Amino acid sequence: MKQILIALVLIGVLSSCNTSTKNKDEESAMEETVVDSTALKAETNFVPIDSDEALVAASLMAAPAESRDGCKVIGYNMAGEFVTFKEGDNEFIVLVDDPKTNGFNAACYHKSLEPFMARGRELRAEGKSGPEIFDIREEEAKSGKLDMGKPGATLHLYYGPSDSYDPETFNVEDAQYRYVVYLPFATAESTGLPETPIGSNHPWIMNPGTHRAHIMITPSGMVH
Repeated sequence: MKQILIALVLIGVLSSCNTSTKNKDEESAMEETVVDSTALKAETNFVPIDSDEALVAASLMAAPAESRDGCKVIGYNMAGEFVTFKEGDNEFIVLVDDPKTNGFNAACYHKSLEPFMARGRELRAEGKSGPEIFDIREEEAKSGKLDMGKPGATLHLYYGPSDSYDPETFNVEDAQYRYVVYLPFATAESTGLPETPIGSNHPWIMNPGTHRAHIMITPSGMVH
């Protein structure tokens, strides 16, 4: 009996040692992961976007990787002038981030949406408010005066709170993606989508029944 008791005690001690060692190993691994993540962020060379070249390079991240070389690129330059930075030969137009605004917000959209986008810029330049622009384009789209592009045409947004980027990768600090699929005058009934998101990365339809009806998609991860 005495030998059995001694054996049980030894098993208990060994088990306790193994559990303690395992817990310490797991804690050590977690600490190393945190340190590595912090060190990686500290090593990333984020710098202000302070030139037209940097503005274009960062804004092109809004486009699919395989299409960036062929995109037309337009928008406000560092001097505040609306210009064409480069012509393109594919289906995308990139609208660069406005350097005069806080944060970063670049867009890439299908070229068939250009009349709709250009009309918005024109009305905004005239001093029209957001609701006024919406009403004017709604009326013009219903009358056929405004071309709304191909149904299903997409808009890709690359945006974030920072206006700094990594000159080696062109990634903007803490930026993320959102995708929009335009379906003029579509509704929840015609698409089967909810009018409000049911999850952080679930698609839903915004402005249903109007010229600006579109499917909103916000991925949970970041892919460049």
